[in-house]
Amino acid sequence: MRDDPGAILIVDDEFSVRDSLARWLRKDGYEVVTAEDGLEALRQADRRSFDAAILDIKMPGMDGLEVQSRLLEREPELPTVMITAYASVDTAVRALKRGAFDYVTKPVDPEELSHLVSRAIEQRRLRRENSQLRKTIDDLVSVDQIIGESPAIRKVMELVGHVAATDATVLITGESGTGKELIARAIHANSERRYRPIIPVNCGAVPDALLESELFGHEKGAFTGADHQRKGKIEMADGGTLFLDEIGVIPARMQIELLRVLEDRMFTRLGGSEQVHSDFRVICATNEDLESAVRDGRFREDLFYRINVFTIEAPPLRERRSDIPLLAEYFLNRFGRQMDREITSISPEAMDLLLRHDWPGNIRELCNAIERAMVVGTPPEVRCEDLPIGDRVSRSAGVCEALSDIERRHIEAVLNRTDWNITRAAKILEIDRVTVYNKIRKFGIERGATGAPSCQ
Repeated sequence: MRDDPGAILIVDDEFSVRDSLARWLRKDGYEVVTAEDGLEALRQADRRSFDAAILDIKMPGMDGLEVQSRLLEREPELPTVMITAYASVDTAVRALKRGAFDYVTKPVDPEELSHLVSRAIEQRRLRRENSQLRKTIDDLVSVDQIIGESPAIRKVMELVGHVAATDATVLITGESGTGKELIARAIHANSERRYRPIIPVNCGAVPDALLESELFGHEKGAFTGADHQRKGKIEMADGGTLFLDEIGVIPARMQIELLRVLEDRMFTRLGGSEQVHSDFRVICATNEDLESAVRDGRFREDLFYRINVFTIEAPPLRERRSDIPLLAEYFLNRFGRQMDREITSISPEAMDLLLRHDWPGNIRELCNAIERAMVVGTPPEVRCEDLPIGDRVSRSAGVCEALSDIERRHIEAVLNRTDWNITRAAKILEIDRVTVYNKIRKFGIERGATGAPSCQ
């Protein structure tokens, strides 16, 4: 006997049929309730729920088709098995079109009926599990990981809402650490593709020699070490979303191949000859000025226009300072749970320090600062001395000076102090080298320029 196999409603105007069916199904472990007509069946359905119903089509008064309709109004997912004579198979077919699971003909074969009921209940169970799984996924992906209430971030979420309902290609721009991948995931999570994967590819982190295999996959024997066939990220994204981060650094040869794939969604695995199709949505992200890269010949113009269909700019943290308390509290709670630390608040002085900092590393830098404070801090709150930013907070913050001027002077000071060693400057600024170059171009900083060191 199976554990809790389910409850069955049997509706037939003949006692002998009802009794026989009930005895057979009880032997299978089912709980069985019988009714001699449609009205009694509906009364039973009002009292409790059933996992399946067995209905005789030909009954005086309310026939089986009417009972089926009434039961499905109460419980749309209820599986119904119809009993019919050979002469009324056409009627049974009509019942199937109305939502019946299947039908059996008289005289009823016990094994056939048992098999049908078992399949019907199993199908209903799977539908319920699938429905619950989808609801769980929806609950998970609907959790708003893009924290903030500032006008800048509200504008981003408004754009996410507009484009998520479409399959348009999206280009997300912004400085390093501004949450471009979170924006991409929000678009995917609110799209029709959310039940399929989002496949991220950090183009800047994959060596040029391996990027082609990473994207397109390879066949066995395509190169030394290719011991088996491997699917690429494009193929893995079939039905879902392909997220190409740092797309501006893709080498020229790969740009041609990527353009072709984006246009027809067809590609060939490395070392293969068979064309493979993949249905995916494309979201790209970059912290580089692609228009300048196009002018300089470093990025193909046709590829730029192919990915620049709908643009979302991720605002830097210094332009959404009102969100800093919300973000800091979010990271505080997250790391508190992970580390099991009883640090539950941030002191007013420490919060003021967070608000006055320029955050060249944006949200990533804030996240790291809070994580470090949780490690070295003492309960119950984060204090100024726990934060790794005190000696770098601009003393100009809060006076009548543009934030861009503060940022420019700070970058100038770091570049001069490192003798324009871009790698060392990027490490001090806690941003990547590409962003340093972008800042130099943006602010027109020239070697040898002087400015009050805002990090002093």
